[in-house]
Amino acid sequence: MMEAQEEKKAAPRRMDVRLYFRQQPVMLALVAGLGVMFFLATAGLSRAYHTQRNALGSRWFNRAVGDLKAGNFVSAMNESRSALLYSRDNYGYQLTLAEALIGLKRTDEAYSYLVNLWDRQPEDGVVNLELARIAAQRGRTEQAQRYYNNAIYAVWPGDQEGKRRDTRVELIEYLLRIHSTAEAQAELIALEQNLGDDAAQQEHAGDLFVRAQDYEHALGAYHMALKSDPHNMAALAGAGLAAFQLGRYPLAERYLQEAVASNAGDTKSEDLLKTTEEVLRMDPFRRQISVAHRDDIVVDAFETAGQRLKSCGMTSSSAMPVGAQATLADSWAKMKPQISAGNLRRDPDLVEEAMDLVFRIERQTNATCGTPEGADLALLLIAKLHEGS
Repeated sequence: MMEAQEEKKAAPRRMDVRLYFRQQPVMLALVAGLGVMFFLATAGLSRAYHTQRNALGSRWFNRAVGDLKAGNFVSAMNESRSALLYSRDNYGYQLTLAEALIGLKRTDEAYSYLVNLWDRQPEDGVVNLELARIAAQRGRTEQAQRYYNNAIYAVWPGDQEGKRRDTRVELIEYLLRIHSTAEAQAELIALEQNLGDDAAQQEHAGDLFVRAQDYEHALGAYHMALKSDPHNMAALAGAGLAAFQLGRYPLAERYLQEAVASNAGDTKSEDLLKTTEEVLRMDPFRRQISVAHRDDIVVDAFETAGQRLKSCGMTSSSAMPVGAQATLADSWAKMKPQISAGNLRRDPDLVEEAMDLVFRIERQTNATCGTPEGADLALLLIAKLHEGS
C-alpha cells in the first residue's frame, strides 16, 4: 500500500524532469541565438563606429590635401592633425602633416615625422625627397646625396619615371649650388641617357651642362632640342654659347646669328656674336685665306697688341710688373720695324714670331690688367685656340 502511494508521489516528479529535459535544448538554443544576435549587433556597431571614424578621418585628410596643394599650410596642418585623431598611425595622414609643417618652415617637427615614416617605408620616394631637402638645408651633404639617390630609385605614385627624372634634376641643381661640378656632370650624363627627344627637357639639360662647364655635352643637348624644334630661341643661343666656349667659332657664328635673328632682345648672344666675328676676322691661321690677307691681319694684330701693352702699363692700380713690361716692350719695339706686309710676305717665319709676341702680350696684360675687350679679347681667344700648335 505504501509503495503504491510513493509511486503515485514520484510520478509527477518524473514528469517534471522529463519536461525539463525536453525544454533545455530550446532554452539553450534561445540563449545561443540571443548571444549571436548580441555579437552581431556589437560587431555591426563596431563596424559602423570604425566606418564613421574612417570617414571623418578621410574627410579631414582630403581637405588637408587640397589646402596643401593651394599653399594653405596652416589649414593643411590643422586638418591633418584632425585626421590623425581618427587614425593616429595612418601613413598618408602623417606624411601630409609633415609636408604642411615643411611649408610652414617647421622643419624639426617635420623631420621627426619623416624619419618615422622612412623607418616604416624606406622605399617611399616622397619621404626620401623631403629628407634630402632637409639635409641639404642643414648642410649635411653626404646625407642629402644619399636621400636624393634613394628618391631617384624609389617607388613613386603616378608618373614614376617623370618623378625620378625631376628628382635627379633637383640633385644636379643642388650639386651645382655646392660646387660639386664633377658629381653634377656624372648625374647629368645619367639624366641625358633617359631624356629622349623632348625639346624642352633637352634644352634644360643643355643649360645644366653649361652651368657644369661641360660644353661638349651641352652642345649635344641643344642640338637634340633643335632637331625637335629648329626655331627654339633658347636652344639656338645655348648652342652658340657652347660652341663659342669650345672654340668652334664658325659653328658658334652660325648658331648665334640665328639666335640674334630670332630674338632681337638677346643682347648676350649679340655680344658673343660680335666677339666671334672678331675672332674669325683676326685669326691669321685660319684656312682658306690668302697670304696677302694673312699678312694684313698680322700687321693689324701687332699694332693692337702694342696699344694694349702701352695702355696696360699706364694703369697704376693694376700695372704690369716693370721687368715684364720692359721685356715685352723692348721685344715689341725691336720687332716693330720689320712688321710690314712686304716683309711678312718675304719671310713667312716672321708671321709666327710676330704672332707669338702678340699672344704673349695679350696673355700677360690679361693677367695683370684684367680681361680685355674688342680686338684684344679676340686676340686672347685666338691665342688660347692655338696653344700648343
